[in-house]
Amino acid sequence: MRFRELRESDHATVTAVVDAWWGGRPVADKLPRLFFRLFPETSFAVEENGELVAFLVGIVGSPADEAYVHFVGVHPDHRSVGLGRGLYERFFEEARSRGCRSVRAITSPVNKGSIAFHGRMGFEILEGDRENDGVGVHSDYDGDGREKVVFRRELS
Repeated sequence: MRFRELRESDHATVTAVVDAWWGGRPVADKLPRLFFRLFPETSFAVEENGELVAFLVGIVGSPADEAYVHFVGVHPDHRSVGLGRGLYERFFEEARSRGCRSVRAITSPVNKGSIAFHGRMGFEILEGDRENDGVGVHSDYDGDGREKVVFRRELS
């Protein structure tokens, strides 16, 4: 396995497979090309034998003390071997080097695997305006009527 920066040229590869990686859920539209072009130093890919098997799109913006994990994808055949953790750890290291003190991420409340993963990675769920299945959620988080679970992890 080889970790590297995500490149703009990875966009077509990622968007061609990510819906299948997510069990058929349509998520490719959450990954516009501009993320691949503008955030290569804070976004990472994992290759095995030249094939992309995992990626993370991360952003360090303003305020510069906070970073954001926009999207993570791991090929279903490569899950549970530490690739997600490895991508997050690389992002945490890069965020720290840029002066960030915390990282945020979001997920859908139906994505129980993601909620559990973020908990194992040391994220806390931020209190929302309501609960869904015992989890605090933020209603209409992106103005699209959908709930999101919002996470934060302090960097030490």
